[in-house]
Amino acid sequence: MDVSDHSSGDSGASTTYPMQCSSLRKNGHVMLKGRPCKIIDMSTSKTGKHGHAKVHLTGLDIFTQKKYEDLCPSTHNMDVPQVTRLDYQVLLVSDGYLSLLCDKGDTRDDLKLPDGDLGKEIQKRVENEEIILATVLSACGEEQVVGIKATS
Repeated sequence: MDVSDHSSGDSGASTTYPMQCSSLRKNGHVMLKGRPCKIIDMSTSKTGKHGHAKVHLTGLDIFTQKKYEDLCPSTHNMDVPQVTRLDYQVLLVSDGYLSLLCDKGDTRDDLKLPDGDLGKEIQKRVENEEIILATVLSACGEEQVVGIKATS
């Protein structure tokens, strides 16, 4: 008798999908050294005496802005992260975490106030009771506020 456990709720969808190296484009996304990155530069070398053209990729981590580089044959596949971008209304800031309102009316309180100038700007605008939207980028099980905009 086979008893399957369906209680996890995970759709099983992969956080990445394969794409041929030669199909990648500047400003697109790719996994470099296991991190989701935005491609800022890429160049292709000529085919050598024994084979493949190589693609040199340079990318910035979409969460930390750290620079990564990789070299791969143009015919090989690279992993491309599933990146989603959502806007949430910022309700309040408490203990370094944001309280956000989703489109559907749900709230979420699990995202940290970003470090640096962006975090200070959010804090200041919330204290001034401005209504702002936070842009949240998510990829590979990570999420982070990457920008804000005023609602009109």
